Amino acid sequence: MGQNTRVSIPQSFIQELLARADVVEIVGRYVQLKKGGANFMGLCPFHGEKSPSFSVSPSKQFYHCFGCGKNGNAISFLMEHAGMTFVEAVKDLAQQYGMQVPEDDASPSERARATEQRQKQATLSDVLEKACDAYKKHLKSSHKAVDYFKGRGLSGDIAKQFGLGYAPEGWRSLASVFPNYDDPLLVESGLVIASVDEDSGEEKRYDRFRDRVMFPIRNVKGECIGFGGRVLGEGTPKYLNSPETPVFHKGRELYGLFEARHALREHGYVLVTEGYMDVVALAQLGFPNAVATLGTACTAEHVQKLFRFTDSVVFSFDGDAAGRRAARKALDGALPYASDVRSVKFLFLPPEHDPDSYIRTFGKDAFARYVSEATPLSRFMIEAARDGCDLNTAEGRAHLASNAKPLWSQLPEGALKRQLLGEIADLVQLNSRELNEVWNGPAKSGKVDGAHSAHSGKRYNNDSYQRIQDEGYSHKNPSNFAPRMRPGGRTAPASRADHAARILLTHMAAWDSLSNEDRGMLCELAAPHGPLFVWLESQLHEHGAQHWAALREGLRDHESEALALRTTASFEVPLAQEPAPDDTASELRGLLDLMQDDRFKLMETEALAANDLERYRRLHEQRRARASAK
Repeated sequence: MGQNTRVSIPQSFIQELLARADVVEIVGRYVQLKKGGANFMGLCPFHGEKSPSFSVSPSKQFYHCFGCGKNGNAISFLMEHAGMTFVEAVKDLAQQYGMQVPEDDASPSERARATEQRQKQATLSDVLEKACDAYKKHLKSSHKAVDYFKGRGLSGDIAKQFGLGYAPEGWRSLASVFPNYDDPLLVESGLVIASVDEDSGEEKRYDRFRDRVMFPIRNVKGECIGFGGRVLGEGTPKYLNSPETPVFHKGRELYGLFEARHALREHGYVLVTEGYMDVVALAQLGFPNAVATLGTACTAEHVQKLFRFTDSVVFSFDGDAAGRRAARKALDGALPYASDVRSVKFLFLPPEHDPDSYIRTFGKDAFARYVSEATPLSRFMIEAARDGCDLNTAEGRAHLASNAKPLWSQLPEGALKRQLLGEIADLVQLNSRELNEVWNGPAKSGKVDGAHSAHSGKRYNNDSYQRIQDEGYSHKNPSNFAPRMRPGGRTAPASRADHAARILLTHMAAWDSLSNEDRGMLCELAAPHGPLFVWLESQLHEHGAQHWAALREGLRDHESEALALRTTASFEVPLAQEPAPDDTASELRGLLDLMQDDRFKLMETEALAANDLERYRRLHEQRRARASAK
């Protein structure tokens, strides 16, 4: 189905799908499981561990990790493990069990087109997989291709892991793989080029990739969707990619993401490089958490996809002018997702080195230190804004203010955005309010300026925490208290989960700024709250941030409709009484911190009950570290 096609999947179908799917079978395809009593145990795929703490229950059709707390069903596993959206996971699971996903809001012609497109995509993937197998076989018989990879320090295991291959010199070598060389699918998949002879008017066909070492490009499900080929010798272009096809879109895909998905969680960050060989060489040298863009600048879609797997992204570029230009484009893609709970950094290697040569020259530990000292997004954004500006003159400072506005405006609301406003204001010798007025005009009377100063941000945070405590929230009994009326007639939510639901339903864009840990905690809550947050995340993936009115329509007849209506019943207030966006963000942050603290305390209690003192100490230390970091 096309990326932009909207579907509404009935809850009854989801329940039927989960009843038919076997979570042990689904998880077992990715995790080695062993029978342990009534359940199956294995090493958790969501965090690094040496002894198994990941349990899968065939009776409850549920998985749970006693180390990191991850839990869920077959659909949530595909979302967490493979980075799929809710709809993608449902469709993937339905396909495995021979079920047709109903599309109630699609017309018959739209459904027919969607079915045709799905069939074509599956067929193209089959064609590309067949070519991939052929290229791998050709590699074994090509001494020069093997010598090239060995010369780059690659082992046979790494070549096998990434499915590396070789395309022979002949113009039509794929004819021995595909007997019907005139099949239109060979052209549509990008494997074959068809051209018309100007003199005879006849069509000529020949292989796109010839005498090149081949790098298969896989999607997050592991399906081959395209290729990158590097020339052997001095030919041009040095690297050749598959063209855009129904299954391959350069602006959305990242080379090596499928192979790196486990390592991203283990290492805690993703390293975005500039080429295929960087990714493969880094995996060989101890950095399997690297990916690469496919001959294009890093896009916002790339960044959004990466943040499904990790909360920390490090872009690696050459230190020359071209590397700086590429970094500048990556900055534009990253800014909308640079929330307070995410980290984005920029690594600039010396001009004479790429990651491969740097590690071989200085060692793995030296490269790891270089990564840890990479330039934070905040500093690089300031550097980009002040480039070419003479800050010793009023004109230069004004130029900086002009350059900084479009960059700063892309940042999501939060502490980082406030701090950067203050830094930019200092550089241009204005205060934060004056700079904000230069950019946006004078603030209207009686309206709070959402970005005055660090002091105002601190005030919001304190107010938010105090408000949560004053309204009766208590981790001793968080859901058993009488709701009280707020000023203006608004009723306080009856629990922290209710409160989080109200904020996120009425300010949906705030969901995208949450960390993976926060999102996971909310989605894993017991019914009725957990299913509501799972639904909300799926809506964001499908349609982007929506107003409450649109969400209200989507919730009709949904199992979470009653909860959503109850928690938002007090939202219909005059516009003048609505909280400022920054106030709402601070309130949500304070609330989630308290919920995370409760979660850790519950896991500590469970660890003590199980007499697992090592786990208890680890959880207690993590909770104390979180508290000290606030």
